[in-house]
Amino acid sequence: MVVVDFGYAPGGWGQLAASVVCAEGRVVGLDILAMEPLPNVSFIHGVFTEAEALHQLESELGGRGVDLVLSDMAPNIRGMTADQPKSTYQVELALEFAKDHLKPNGAFVVKILQGEGFDGSAREIRTWFDKVLVLKPDASRPRSREVYLLANGKQVK
Repeated sequence: MVVVDFGYAPGGWGQLAASVVCAEGRVVGLDILAMEPLPNVSFIHGVFTEAEALHQLESELGGRGVDLVLSDMAPNIRGMTADQPKSTYQVELALEFAKDHLKPNGAFVVKILQGEGFDGSAREIRTWFDKVLVLKPDASRPRSREVYLLANGKQVK
């Protein structure tokens, strides 16, 4: 399995992914925050919206298709309406990467804020995947607008 983890810091999702991919598998994490690399995870310190970080990621993948894209990216939440468009933009970028790099039947897990833009993002993801679920983890505060979209079965288009 090949897993890409956007919004990698502090590394929890990457650690979990590294524990389940086989010896030939690969986990690559990318984050704007610097951190020490974790065992069995390649880490790229960079800004996802910049071409250099994407180029490093693609070089790290070495042309291999991706089985799972995890995106735990989130804007610095300030409780302002400006947070919503930033969250939606991060989802759009992660989806573009998934559309270009996921293998057929691959999976996509993305954090998103409920609110303006949520329905459009969910609708777009549903056009690319066979099944999409909206989940709010128990660890998320009840009043938080944060949810995850779990998409499985990337379609070939």
